[in-house]
Amino acid sequence: MSFITHATILVFVFPYLVFATKISTDVNAPKAFFVFGDSLVDNGNNNFLITSARADSPPYGIDYPSHRPTGRFSNGKNIPDIIGEHIGVDPLLPYLDPNLTGKKLLNGANFASAGIGILNDTGIQFVNIIRMPYQLALFERYQERVAALIGTEKTKKLVNEAIVLITCGGNDFVNNYYLVPNSFRSLQYNLPDYVRLLVTEYQKILMRLYELGARKVLVTATGPLGCAPSIIALRSQKGECAKELQQAANLFNPQVTTMISLLNKKLGKDIFISVEAHHIYLDFINKPKTFGFEVVNKACCGQGPYNGLGLCTAFSNLCPNRNAYVYWDGYHPSERASRLIVQEIFNGSKYVNPMNLSTLIAMDSIKV
Repeated sequence: MSFITHATILVFVFPYLVFATKISTDVNAPKAFFVFGDSLVDNGNNNFLITSARADSPPYGIDYPSHRPTGRFSNGKNIPDIIGEHIGVDPLLPYLDPNLTGKKLLNGANFASAGIGILNDTGIQFVNIIRMPYQLALFERYQERVAALIGTEKTKKLVNEAIVLITCGGNDFVNNYYLVPNSFRSLQYNLPDYVRLLVTEYQKILMRLYELGARKVLVTATGPLGCAPSIIALRSQKGECAKELQQAANLFNPQVTTMISLLNKKLGKDIFISVEAHHIYLDFINKPKTFGFEVVNKACCGQGPYNGLGLCTAFSNLCPNRNAYVYWDGYHPSERASRLIVQEIFNGSKYVNPMNLSTLIAMDSIKV
């Protein structure tokens, strides 16, 4: 997502990797992984677009294996990368990457694009980004390409068995409703009505994913928007979380969780898994020492108050210990925070409903 927080220590990661490896070799674990959403999960699609919503220059990627920027809004790997490690898929290529051809298509693809929102008018200042309807259209095109390789029935099976991650919503507040005072959307809707609009439109997106064959979908809403360093720098008095944006997140996130539960009941099966990233982040912020963090309201990379102003660039302040920070830049988590979020997605019970991803994979293994 852009420019919005969110919607993921190595503690217990090794056992997970062992488990994931066992699943992928002993049974027919998901062979593909698909990602949709914003900058929280974009791994480079925007590199191929003429847009300002990019992370393709240093120091982005400083802790990635290549130590070079990749288009991920992170110091290293992001949430999809880490989920991919656990489920045993090769690192996903952005769908727009010309190298995504042939057998590489069978691994899945990342369709996410920094700056997008649930609504099509979100992120208009970024101009050329892959808005959600087009991400879904590209997914449809992807399936046509795979069907040309392995046939329609095998393609359907590949998609049905794949893990899908979708992350969006934060930009609809940060880069739309609250982008400027008296924005068009804020004049058109009061906050509760705007939240209801977003939830309704998000449900339509999820149903379209279902129609396109997705059957195992991880869904996140927003993080604690008011606690992002960029928002704190602009809207708080003493480094506290900004009330307006927190109110928005507090209204939006529970309604998304409820919508997902009702959607699963309607479909008669637990297709969608709600990941309450908002609460995971708040645990980091409220109990940092429990998770090994030292800095919760300041970005590792940036400038100005709380390193929250402007973009993360080669001229920005850069912290020496990225693992001590919850936030890498003004809106996005550090790799270590992302690993903790993924740990919750795989093994949690409090913020992942109706089941965690390890349980879902284990259930699939029983069916085989």
